[in-house]
Amino acid sequence: MQSKQQARNGRRVVAAVGTIAIAATLALIGSAGAARPVAAVVPAANGMIAFGRYDPALDDDRTWVMHSDGSNLHQLFPEFSSGGPHWSPDGTQVAVNSGLGGSCDTFCSGNTVIVTAATGAYRVITPAGPPAVGVFCTIWSPDATHFLCEGGNDNDASVNGVYTVRASDGGDLVRLTNAGGMRDLPIDFSPDGTKFVFSRSEGDNCGGKAALYVANVDGTQVQRITPWGFCDNTGSWSPDGTRIAFVRNDGFIFTVRPDGTALAKLALATDSRSYAGDVAWSPDGSKIVFLLTVPTASHGYSSGIATANSDGTNVQFLTTTPTFDHDAAWGAGAR
Repeated sequence: MQSKQQARNGRRVVAAVGTIAIAATLALIGSAGAARPVAAVVPAANGMIAFGRYDPALDDDRTWVMHSDGSNLHQLFPEFSSGGPHWSPDGTQVAVNSGLGGSCDTFCSGNTVIVTAATGAYRVITPAGPPAVGVFCTIWSPDATHFLCEGGNDNDASVNGVYTVRASDGGDLVRLTNAGGMRDLPIDFSPDGTKFVFSRSEGDNCGGKAALYVANVDGTQVQRITPWGFCDNTGSWSPDGTRIAFVRNDGFIFTVRPDGTALAKLALATDSRSYAGDVAWSPDGSKIVFLLTVPTASHGYSSGIATANSDGTNVQFLTTTPTFDHDAAWGAGAR
């Protein structure tokens, strides 16, 4: 049985706990069914940014979108709570997970809602899997034919792993990894669609023994690419295919090559110790978007969605909120 937290699947509860901890710290200081490789990778222009915002009245997230300068901020899918937004490769649609107002007291699995950004029109697919495995699917393949999914069952850890389904109807569930009793969370496809990156951990939010892995799109040749303790539940593969960005639990951004070499901390150009989360590349690879928490003069903290150049310079807040903004994703603009 999947937990209610997983069904919401912005991983908002875990992230909110992390933000509370940050605030306290600041106060103290393969297969045929798998996605097909694409022939070439052409960097896209930068379009709009989607993200999750916690709504205290619902005790859940809603999905918002804005221009890359923070303007034109509005809800994308106001009908229901939702989380885990990811843009389609062409930047016209956003996939989110939503319970569609239903209860998950007995069993939870995610409905993938595909929303057209320009109109708000949406369609719902319910991925195959339940009741044996609950799946949560919003990560598009580069050719837009499949979603990468988290799969699991609270009562049967043997099914925990990364899966794929068709983007058209949620069918053709294919298992790619076996977590071996741990928890595998999908993070991103490589830009050419031949590989994917995921986290493997003993507990939630990369707790316990945890690291990042890369595998072929059919699930073969699984390779650990970070030392134990270097892990994230979200992250992003750079558009040029050379680096994977993620945030360690201490709030530092790191990048690593897909073969596990050149692990390096990305220093953000802020005036004081800052804490990042949920990092993603811009479609043209020149910038990153992320959750940022910084101390304020009144010994509190400020948190919101921010952008920076890919080298960590030119940090700019796009949102600030008394609740919690996170899970930002940057869509492609017109080519």
